[in-house]
Amino acid sequence: MSESTDIISQALNQPVMVDEFVLLSKKEKQIPGTWQYQIRRYQKLSHWVVEDTGELTYNYNTGSQNGRYLELRFCIAGMSWCYENDASCEACRKGTDKRCEMRLPVLDVVSFRFEPEHLAHLVKGQRKKTPTLELLNFRNTQSFTRSIPIGNKIRQTLETFLGHNYTDTFENIYVNAQTQILLLYALEGILDDEPQEEEVPACKFLANHHDRDKIMLAREILLEHIGDPITIKELSRKVGINECYLKKGFKVMFGSTIFDFYQDQRMEHARFLLYEKGKNVSEVSALLGYSSISHFSTAFKKHTGLKPCELLIR
Repeated sequence: MSESTDIISQALNQPVMVDEFVLLSKKEKQIPGTWQYQIRRYQKLSHWVVEDTGELTYNYNTGSQNGRYLELRFCIAGMSWCYENDASCEACRKGTDKRCEMRLPVLDVVSFRFEPEHLAHLVKGQRKKTPTLELLNFRNTQSFTRSIPIGNKIRQTLETFLGHNYTDTFENIYVNAQTQILLLYALEGILDDEPQEEEVPACKFLANHHDRDKIMLAREILLEHIGDPITIKELSRKVGINECYLKKGFKVMFGSTIFDFYQDQRMEHARFLLYEKGKNVSEVSALLGYSSISHFSTAFKKHTGLKPCELLIR
């Protein structure tokens, strides 16, 4: 609760007392060896004037077993919340024509924690020294906390993250991807990385919002095909953009190659299916579209450092 009060105090620009809070809902993900998140939704009091707030904490403590991690925390004035929840509330189901009297203004506090092993997969193969790589590889030996500017991209991503209607396995796929893009946007906001010289001329087309939308659509299609791999040629045809532009644009917008992004999402979803859903290795291998269990096991061990069966017994 103390971490929540800290960032809420920043968002309100005034101290707040614990007894002022009414917790409406709480959700979290705590799968070993991957990023973790927690959402706390509080009732927003009428006298609170909220400024959307974000911060990144880089913790480097070699004296503790879990002393190295990166954490994002956000506090935003959220969408209204219904006590009966949108699925069972008749007024909510009918839409905005009839106002739901059960709705309350809310304040959302969201935190994401990333461990070094997970972050290493996001920067593998990149050799040029940049502030981002130094940070994600935990080469800085001093802990620090920095404010994250809440621009439109971060605000919209948080709103869709908090307001999505996915459940179960589809929710896990969606949240995995949104978490990664939030990290990218947060790092863009606090670090002054220079773009790679070879990428700039080839990606001037991204100044056109229609082409950016095509790259965004490609990302969504990849997530829809977690268990049914799609080639880059097929993907480029679906979104209507040149293969070369698709690959270069994807790397610039999301900081990852199409293959690395897709593989990362598949392996993170595999963790969920093994650890949270209790599925066996052969089931997960089939659900993720692998031709053999051995191919899946090799890919999983390369990504996580564990054999799939080792996660099952944790």
